[in-house]
Amino acid sequence: MARGRGRGHKGQRRHFTTPEDIEAQRKRRENEELDSEESEEGSEDSDDEDDDDSRPKGVSGIIEIENPNRIQRKPQKNLTLETPSSSRNGPNNDSASGGEQLSRREREEIEKQRARETYQRLHAEGKTDQARADLARLAIIKQQREDAAKRREAEIKVKEAEVKAKHSMTNKALGKK
Repeated sequence: MARGRGRGHKGQRRHFTTPEDIEAQRKRRENEELDSEESEEGSEDSDDEDDDDSRPKGVSGIIEIENPNRIQRKPQKNLTLETPSSSRNGPNNDSASGGEQLSRREREEIEKQRARETYQRLHAEGKTDQARADLARLAIIKQQREDAAKRREAEIKVKEAEVKAKHSMTNKALGKK
């Protein structure tokens, strides 16, 4: 069972369109377009034909398809953080500014956001364990870099002293001062 354009039927020849046939089809289409344009010019007062062109053709114009599996995203609500000083009924009241109760998810989202902000503030101050570990690691790396720089400077001085000693030896051997 062949599907699409892949294979033809067994034992039958393939059908190819000749250039003459293509040209004849093109001329027929042009003639049909010219005829439709002339008929539209003759009936300018009827707007029904313009409405037919704008509607989708075929079954899609008749049947509206609604996919039950398609998930439509709802716009996310902007959660405003409420500080304890701004709430009227005390810090334990989880009501929004309009007096409506927050859902469990909204409360959890606000709590997560508050926890994230406090953690970031403490991390910036260097009071969290991770911040302390980062600072300790940074201090070790700075110390290693300083030691390496001192070592390089000492090696450069030693090499310069060797070069000077060689020059003085060669000058002495040549009898120069």
